Amino acid sequence: MQHQITKAHPLLDENGHLIEAGYAKRMILDYDRNKIKANSLRIKEWDYYLVYNNDYAIALTVDDNSYMALDSISLIDFRIPWEHTNSPMKFMTRGSRNFPATSKSGNVVGEGKGYRIEFLKERDRRILNFHMDDFMDGKPIEGSITLYDDDPESMVIATPYKESKVHFYYNQKINCLPADGRVTFDGKDYLFSPLSSYGTLDWGRGVWTYKNTWYWGSASGNIDGHDFGFNIGYGFGDTSAASENMLFYDGKAHKLSRVVFNIPEKNGKDDFMSDWTFTSDDGRFEMEFKPVIDRAANTDFIILGSNQHQVFGRFSGKVVLDNGKEIIVKDLMGFAEKVRNKW
Repeated sequence: MQHQITKAHPLLDENGHLIEAGYAKRMILDYDRNKIKANSLRIKEWDYYLVYNNDYAIALTVDDNSYMALDSISLIDFRIPWEHTNSPMKFMTRGSRNFPATSKSGNVVGEGKGYRIEFLKERDRRILNFHMDDFMDGKPIEGSITLYDDDPESMVIATPYKESKVHFYYNQKINCLPADGRVTFDGKDYLFSPLSSYGTLDWGRGVWTYKNTWYWGSASGNIDGHDFGFNIGYGFGDTSAASENMLFYDGKAHKLSRVVFNIPEKNGKDDFMSDWTFTSDDGRFEMEFKPVIDRAANTDFIILGSNQHQVFGRFSGKVVLDNGKEIIVKDLMGFAEKVRNKW
């Protein structure tokens, strides 16, 4: 079942329960943090941007998890391959960062000693500015990137949890945003051109269960002169109303059913750097994935922990649009990840 939400209304009712579960192609449900009835320390709000081309990527995160907040910069070079992430944390922010209630307007800022990350929304553009005095080994990083946002259709999902009616996951993924800008680190300039570089926004608000494992994959690029991308994933909440799997072709969204990540194993453990495959129950997403680099991070503070594997690589295979048109994908750069959290 894939239930599409087509009418605008509040996300939550007076009891803090999700009014309508399902997916939409635009952000039409109104999020209001004040309507949440769960413990305020369980509220999670975040904006994450990934900007990349065939050679390198920059990833930026600003979030507020109520009892803690994270500001993160990642630089990844697929050619070497090499990556580095620096993620300063703050504690007991409790919503003080004043995240916008929608992705369509408002600015987001994360800052601390020696760094600042800002996401600015200006009409049809998203401007990402950032600097960090000590990104790695005392060396600074800075950058400014403009994403051109002409309001394409996107993946929006409202997902409940069976464990509690006051838990929910409200998320939007916008793919295929042409990127223009520059990142400077260690005497090198990483240039992004709208002809070859794309940005993805992961916008989320919600109240999750303490322990969860999610799978997420995404890619944006150009195939035969057409902007093409996809969002695939599962793991959050009760997805019986809708999955978050969707194709994007020239700014239009094409809904998929279920997609499974087939991660290879070695000696009983996930082997993230061997070739993956992806299969779908409707036959519309059949893909192979050749990893290039695993951006892995593992933290464990006993009661809090996160084991993340964001694997960048190249997708090859076929997809089918809503009208039956088959698209052949070859060596499309993107990522697929598996993340386990207890927080």
